[in-house]
Amino acid sequence: MEEHKATVATLASQVKQFSASKTLFRIYHGSTLSTRHSPRQRNQIIDVSSLNHVLRFDESKKTVLVEPNVPMDQLVDATLKRGFLPKVVMELPNITVGGGGVQIILGNGDIIWASAEEHRDLFFTAAGSCGSLGVITMLELDLIDAKSHVELEYIPVSNTDEAVKQLRKYQQQSDVAYMDGILYSPASGVIMIGRLTNQAPSGRIQRFDRASDPWFYMHAENILRSLAHTSQAFGKPTTHKEYVPVKTYLFRYDRGVFWSGLRAFKYFVTPFNALTRYLLDPFMYSRTMVHALHRSGIAAQTIIQDFAVPYASASEFVHWTDERTGIWPLWLCPVKSAPLHERSFSQGNNVKDDILLDVGIWDMGPKDSQAFIKLNRDFEQKVTELGGMKCLYAHAYYTEQEFWDIYDKDKYMELRKRYHAESLPSVYDKVKVDLQGVACGAVQKKELGWGEWTYKRFWDTWPLGGLYGVASATKGFLFKSDFLLKK
Repeated sequence: MEEHKATVATLASQVKQFSASKTLFRIYHGSTLSTRHSPRQRNQIIDVSSLNHVLRFDESKKTVLVEPNVPMDQLVDATLKRGFLPKVVMELPNITVGGGGVQIILGNGDIIWASAEEHRDLFFTAAGSCGSLGVITMLELDLIDAKSHVELEYIPVSNTDEAVKQLRKYQQQSDVAYMDGILYSPASGVIMIGRLTNQAPSGRIQRFDRASDPWFYMHAENILRSLAHTSQAFGKPTTHKEYVPVKTYLFRYDRGVFWSGLRAFKYFVTPFNALTRYLLDPFMYSRTMVHALHRSGIAAQTIIQDFAVPYASASEFVHWTDERTGIWPLWLCPVKSAPLHERSFSQGNNVKDDILLDVGIWDMGPKDSQAFIKLNRDFEQKVTELGGMKCLYAHAYYTEQEFWDIYDKDKYMELRKRYHAESLPSVYDKVKVDLQGVACGAVQKKELGWGEWTYKRFWDTWPLGGLYGVASATKGFLFKSDFLLKK
């Protein structure tokens, strides 16, 4: 803790200097899963990348203090050693933590603790505000008792309505720890229910973390096909159960990054089979793929969005998505809304339901930039129409007026003033993109010199951008090089 205190004191001093000189600054974490472009400059950042330690356990309270850059896999490893698991674990290992209480450096350099009991206005609004209200330096997380395996049950569904019905059913069962789903087509999908257990029958253990293991989404689809044959043979619906080591289960989507890895094979016109997946396995993890996506420039052409809609609107949204894009598979994950007085900033003013269904949509978009922007805006407008919300880790294509029609601008700006956060970019400044004339957005034309034009055309030529992304990711993996800061 002494090292942590010293680091935080140094960061607070730097924030005070920025505040005194009225210098705008950004927070630098060292890594990201966001596809947004990073405009950070080295002389205008608060570097919190060293805050990546698990600090202290309180086993009687079942809590742990951690620094903000602790990735999920490191957190799970540390808690499992103590016989615990984090109460909430995000689905990819390099996503960093969120907590039930936070230490935060305000924009004037003061250090405070915010929770549901202290500075509750800041605590709830800071969640989902993309680091625009202060510099978080420590979090307190709730823990649960760990077990060795997850009993994973696969339940076939034939449409979105049936998927919602199954999710409603199982969310009422106290022994269910985890649930999500995949829709492979309008008429084929699977809901997966996880229960923690220490009983794992030999011969029924399945892993997804080795090069020789199947990618999870493909494994689930194979089970779905097998269950269809079994149901047809016996004339009644059947399910399938298997047992997955708990850490393998928690990060089952890491290899292949759900199904985004398939796009990499298609981009490089590479055969997609068990042998090529085995040989290229080191490149197929989220840390490497996100790095490559940024460095290649392909992130600007990729739809990576999570939209949450009310259960009652889920079928309409999935049907609309199919008609508008034809994108499959789609990921399904229930999202519990907080009570109105505890809503985070990211939930906005639009959400009225207690449970939403997150629909993960990940694929390549139109190559034409204006068509790409229009498609993303259509998604945003449809979700707003249905009483849903989008996750702000991704690009946002709202105009400023549209954005503040959804989120509580008055409360947010008042908190920025009260907690001295005006030297940080606002959340809209962090998530907005150049609309390039779409939705009456300004057209930002930049005249390129001959050298710049040649350079851009060179890297826009297939497959040079992709090769550069892979080379950079390989270098980053071996030497921990940086893709967020300008050199």
